[in-house]
Amino acid sequence: MQETKPIDFREKAGFICDMDGVIYHGNQILPGVPEFIQWLQREGKKFLFLTNNSGYTPRELNQKLARMGLDVPEKHFYTSALATAAFLREQAPGCSVFAIGEAGLHNALYDAGITMNEVNPDYVVVGEGRTYSLDTLTKATNLVLAGAKLIGANSDVSGPIENGIAPACRALVAPIEMATGTRAYFCGKPNPLMMRTGLRLLKCHSGDAVMVGDRMDTDVISGLESGMTTVLVLSGVSTRETLKTYAYRPSIVLNGVGDIVKMALS
Repeated sequence: MQETKPIDFREKAGFICDMDGVIYHGNQILPGVPEFIQWLQREGKKFLFLTNNSGYTPRELNQKLARMGLDVPEKHFYTSALATAAFLREQAPGCSVFAIGEAGLHNALYDAGITMNEVNPDYVVVGEGRTYSLDTLTKATNLVLAGAKLIGANSDVSGPIENGIAPACRALVAPIEMATGTRAYFCGKPNPLMMRTGLRLLKCHSGDAVMVGDRMDTDVISGLESGMTTVLVLSGVSTRETLKTYAYRPSIVLNGVGDIVKMALS
């Protein structure tokens, strides 16, 4: 598939990039990523790594990339955990939650003034995490049945890891939805609230920004509906075959983020 018109990446002011499947798989950096980040920094581009993974804090993401040899300050990261905390702070300031997830989710909630409550919380909030178990699932189910509202950090069903895929937040929330008959509200991509926040953090208009991701159902659709140029990279989940099953399409399909640099320098 070819783009409808050539894209001059040098003219774009801002870049919002997914991480899993775009920057790395697990703890393995993907080809062309160091060159892409160097190009962003050298050209003075505004950029934000916008990840649906709720497990990490911005500092942990900064350190994860540092271990891979990449120096990206904390201010360049925004996660679905931060989007979830911002949503709850706006909707119900000072509310309490029962949260299933990792440090990224818990820290974001604490920083937003939200307290933990296993007895009668206002919300049950689910993110990715190793603390997920039948016990926490059962507790969450009964808290929702008792009146707590159900929130999911993101709607990804799965995510790429080094040796395959792992169930992600949407898959982890599904048993609670099925057991209670309640539908969760998801705060991460493709929720436009998260994309608008990303553009606001970049201080960038959507027409001057590019969304780079490996998923049609979260990254490309969220960029498209926000009015951004969209780049689908084939280094993660979506393939040229799965691309054909969607009624919409990205502005351009590339093998990886390194191709953005090649196009900008050509």
